[in-house]
Amino acid sequence: MKFLKWLDDNLEETILIILLICMVLVMGMQILARYCLNTSLSWSEELTQYMFVWSVFISISYCVKKRISIKIEQFLSILPAKGQTGLRLLRHTLVLAFCIVMLPFSVTYVQQSIDSHATSAALHLPMYFIQSAPLVGFILLTVRVFQAWLREARNLIGGKKS
Repeated sequence: MKFLKWLDDNLEETILIILLICMVLVMGMQILARYCLNTSLSWSEELTQYMFVWSVFISISYCVKKRISIKIEQFLSILPAKGQTGLRLLRHTLVLAFCIVMLPFSVTYVQQSIDSHATSAALHLPMYFIQSAPLVGFILLTVRVFQAWLREARNLIGGKKS
């Protein structure tokens, strides 16, 4: 149970920190190789692009978890507390519906990648490693939006303002 709590609290942050550190190190190596050793690493830009793609999809659920996504608060602020909670609940419902629609497409996308046996140009990684980022991102987003939906539903029933 402690491990699940840790995952709930730290999963996205840990993955994003690791990806950021790796991107900085790889690009630092590329800069060092290019300007100090007068050579170029053929794989560094490709790896950095793939890590960036993964970080984008992971960060979406992180933003929902931390409530830092882009939203328009002006309209919400003129509503009473229950109206604000109800509107947030509606927003979470729409995002949850979007995730449920996108998950099968993400699975199909990964399955097609597995079936094609394609590999990346420089690293020769199986492309399904890279192309599974949307699937993982939508799974995490679904979990985080569902958690937010439950929080808002409890607030609506309990009459608390979140």
